[in-house]
Amino acid sequence: MTRILIVDDAKFMRITLSNILKKADFEVVGEAENGKQAIEFYRDLNPDLVIMDITMPELSGLDAIKQIKLEFPQAKVIMCSAMGQQKMVMEAIEAGAKDFIIKPFDENRVHEAVNRVLS
Repeated sequence: MTRILIVDDAKFMRITLSNILKKADFEVVGEAENGKQAIEFYRDLNPDLVIMDITMPELSGLDAIKQIKLEFPQAKVIMCSAMGQQKMVMEAIEAGAKDFIIKPFDENRVHEAVNRVLS
């Protein structure tokens, strides 16, 4: 079973994403609420995939992906952002993100991104 770490400062978004993933038979191994926690959780849990928000307190998703990719070059990360953050999405892709999904989450788009990144 594919093990996924969800990172978002909004609990509602973590729950929404978790429900979408579990319904598709993915295992959510952890939920972090900022980039700093994301790095710690990645080290501890070694997930198959991370789905991470860009804008978060303490440490942004952009900074977190850079650190994760530095320590774990094979890490697979999908970034999520609200509408209108195209510049940040491009920065995330340049930092090593494999794909991105826009909030609010579209269930089909989430499945498509996860399956594409994992294949």
